[in-house]
Amino acid sequence: MKTEPLTPDNGESCPVTRCLSVIGGKWKPVILFSVAHGVNRFGAMRRAIPAVTKQMLTQQLRELEADGVLHREIFAEIPPRVEYSLTEKGRTLLPVIEAMRAWGSENAA
Repeated sequence: MKTEPLTPDNGESCPVTRCLSVIGGKWKPVILFSVAHGVNRFGAMRRAIPAVTKQMLTQQLRELEADGVLHREIFAEIPPRVEYSLTEKGRTLLPVIEAMRAWGSENAA
């Protein structure tokens, strides 16, 4: 069985690099974990992740949406309401995010 090389200079053809291009960064895994557990509005995310700035949260949400991992739904209400949900592609990342959570729990010391 032939495996792909995992070298960073292999760029986007490297599966690890491809994954990190979608979920890499300090906040994206936390955002995905939060959305998967029912935190689906901007204000709720700000409260759930208090260390993230509004600007960074907005940027990360836009990138996750552009990568097809999050769906953004705007409700025509006053005041306007926006909710985020995982796409089918986003749900396939949950085992990765859960493995990260488990590893972090086991290695907290």
